[in-house]
Amino acid sequence: MARGMTLFSMRTLARWHIWLGWLVGVPIAMWLATGLFMTLRPIEDVRGDHLRITTPPAPLALPGSTLAGPGSRLREMRVVMQEGRAVAILTGLEGEVRRVDFTTGAAIPALDAAAARALVAARITGGDKALRVTLFPAGSTPFDFRKALAVWQVALADGTNVYVGQDTGEIEAVRTRWWRAFDLAWGLHIMDLSEREDTSHPVLILFAALSLTGALIGCVLMFRRRKARVTAPPPAGMTPPA
Repeated sequence: MARGMTLFSMRTLARWHIWLGWLVGVPIAMWLATGLFMTLRPIEDVRGDHLRITTPPAPLALPGSTLAGPGSRLREMRVVMQEGRAVAILTGLEGEVRRVDFTTGAAIPALDAAAARALVAARITGGDKALRVTLFPAGSTPFDFRKALAVWQVALADGTNVYVGQDTGEIEAVRTRWWRAFDLAWGLHIMDLSEREDTSHPVLILFAALSLTGALIGCVLMFRRRKARVTAPPPAGMTPPA
């Protein structure tokens, strides 16, 4: 009895598997084919980065400006409002960052832990429930930040990490638990757990090609199975109808 029920269940599952195969076989083959296509070229080539001619960065020059005058060695200047005043965030040609008062040009000191905590409390929902505040220099930032910028990591009670630029005075990134889980899933999806950025490498291309091949073979076998069921001879002792 139990054996008969097991066989019945296995046959039912096999029948469902066949019908689901007919239903999702084409989309799966399409997803795998397009996925394989997208792995064949590095994303930098797709964006045309390899066509750009490398030129040395030119210093930012604004006539009449005391912040970006001749010899300033600035690459970028961004003006934002902080604590009710205009602040210029200056980025040098070597990537160094500092803040100055846009009106007076006076240097603004880097944020301390208390200021970073207060900024998160004011701008992030639940930011008043900070568990710890940790400073990370530009050369050793956490993996979920991945930028060469000195930041304060404000860890919240719900598992969110908020990154505040020490020299920018701005919230540079918010990393929730869902973001970190998504980042891990993305790394597994593209088979790059070290950097989670390489979408075109031999291992990924190989498995994408094998998966597509398996899906296409499965689609062909569904037609063969259907044909075999139609042309199968009747069981012994039975005669086909006239």
